[in-house]
Amino acid sequence: QTGGSSSGIGTTASLWAANVGSDTGGSVISPSNANMLVGIRPTIGRISRYGVIPITADHDTAGPMTRTVADAAILLGALEGASPDPHDPATTTCTPPPGRDYTKFLRADALKGARIGIPRAFYYDRITVPGEASPRGGLNAEQAKAMTDAIAVLKQQGAIVVDPADVPSFVDRDPQKNFLAWDYCSGAEQAKGRDANCSVNFKYRMKRYFNLWLKSLGPSAPVKTLTELRQWNITHMKGGAVRYGQSRLDISDEMDLDADKARNEADVEKDKALSRDQGIDGVLKGTASQSSAASQSSAASQSSGMKLDAILTPGGAGAGLAARAGYPIIVVPFGLVPNAPTPALPSGFNARPAPFGVGFTGASCSEPRLIELAYAFEQATKRRVRPEL
Repeated sequence: QTGGSSSGIGTTASLWAANVGSDTGGSVISPSNANMLVGIRPTIGRISRYGVIPITADHDTAGPMTRTVADAAILLGALEGASPDPHDPATTTCTPPPGRDYTKFLRADALKGARIGIPRAFYYDRITVPGEASPRGGLNAEQAKAMTDAIAVLKQQGAIVVDPADVPSFVDRDPQKNFLAWDYCSGAEQAKGRDANCSVNFKYRMKRYFNLWLKSLGPSAPVKTLTELRQWNITHMKGGAVRYGQSRLDISDEMDLDADKARNEADVEKDKALSRDQGIDGVLKGTASQSSAASQSSAASQSSGMKLDAILTPGGAGAGLAARAGYPIIVVPFGLVPNAPTPALPSGFNARPAPFGVGFTGASCSEPRLIELAYAFEQATKRRVRPEL
């Protein structure tokens, strides 16, 4: 089970010590969670993206996928440059620890006194997003029990648990200021003319940065632009060039890099506001504003003024918010839960229990603190289950 992207099954099976994943919207965290691995999606710029095939520079990053937090700390230091990379200006964002040594943050007692927030709305409990008729999100009973156990571990280890500590933009009743009501334009149904309620960041910047990446390859590039790639796929369709379609290429190729620039810049600012100011920073610092009476009376306001080290999210669920913000998240294995796929498997098929982890999300450049928390949690639980080979 690859979790939709970077896989990691070789590391899970102990065929090698670790692997490097690439992540735009969860492609390190989701497969790590699905394969009982520790995954770190770092702050944008912590690791140079030079040479990585791009979707959007706002969210693309490489990250470690390993069996333990210690291995992830080692690999993160190996991936980070000793000095900023001139090919990637974002590498000036964070300052590496001395010697790029993250193993110094492997402290088994790091949860003592740590302030951890529990963002109940959406991550744990179903909520109805403004403008929608049915609630979404939340956990099933087995997952909820696992998270209750995880929270109990935090308390046993001396952490101060702030519960609830909801993400302000998740509970804002204004649909224009609600993160969950503002997704990325990602398919044919969100092509031009039908994309007013989604961010064009992915489809605009994919065209821009993919063209720049191809240009960096020089004469060796088999195609020169995203447009040429898309056309090549269409020409070779009968040969199986596009097995699963190419709707993301289609909606990216239709973007005009000049005429659509202002729209993209406006959407990027909205992305940042909902994921940072009213998102992760808002809940960690307790500084986010509340835009309506309904949101002011919500659980989010109860965490106002609470300075937190991290928020705790179930499985790989926290990856989307962290990716949109460009902030770090670490997922740590926490055992198995009964697998209840939707829709249900056909009669006679019994799904095996599925891996389940917990995620620690923090502010920009907070990898040292998150490694401390993740390592302390891992050492207190040691719930990773080795696969049967």
